[in-house]
Amino acid sequence: MYLQKTEIKNKIALVTGAGKGIGKACAIALAEAGANLIILSRTKSDLNKVEKTILKLKRKCTSYVCDVTEYDDVKRVFKHIISLDILVNNAGTNRPEHFTKIKKDDMEYVVDLNIKAAFHVAQLSSKIMLKSKKRKLRGGSIINMSSQLGKVGAPNRSVYNMTKFGIEGLTKGMAVDLAKSNIRVNTVCPTFVETSMVKSFFKDRKFKKAMMDNIPLGRFATESDIATAVVYLASNASSMVTGSSLVIDGGWTAK
Repeated sequence: MYLQKTEIKNKIALVTGAGKGIGKACAIALAEAGANLIILSRTKSDLNKVEKTILKLKRKCTSYVCDVTEYDDVKRVFKHIISLDILVNNAGTNRPEHFTKIKKDDMEYVVDLNIKAAFHVAQLSSKIMLKSKKRKLRGGSIINMSSQLGKVGAPNRSVYNMTKFGIEGLTKGMAVDLAKSNIRVNTVCPTFVETSMVKSFFKDRKFKKAMMDNIPLGRFATESDIATAVVYLASNASSMVTGSSLVIDGGWTAK
């Protein structure tokens, strides 16, 4: 048989920013594929809804209210995590503004969440993965959520560009460092996905049309498009894939 299965039954997956949008979709998709979940978000009510859905799928789920930009808060959560196979390093944000008008506080917040927090979560996760004596046999997967804007520039997105290009570099360095332990590290690079955050940007109809015009396939991505890619990278079906980017952009970066 040549087709490798994307099943990840009984593996333990951690998803940050799991309360809404892409993070929520990834958490539920991983549960649908058989994983047990650890989910993080700043909002308890959002976590409760996701946890309820995962439990209905007959999978285990532990949730933690956590602000990943607060290192002490992250360390508090990780004290409770004994074993880990998969990380979806998803928490992130964007504060669009023209380069000349970006405020210092906005720049620092986006960098703190998209780069610093992602680094800390990935480092702590990898240390837990490495504690397993069977790690080389069992394997591990870290999926850093990047963006098509980690590949190309865009108007009013210079800080976001900076952070996502940074995530691409971090991922390649991590992949090399962790390969001997059979921990694979990759990014997923979506185009615009119709989440609540993106929908707020699309209130500007001219902007929405301009973005759509850049996508040869003629549609925006769905949360399911991204979650399905994450399950693939989390599974043994991608066992030879590390240090790579899975670009889900409808052809944006092909032009």
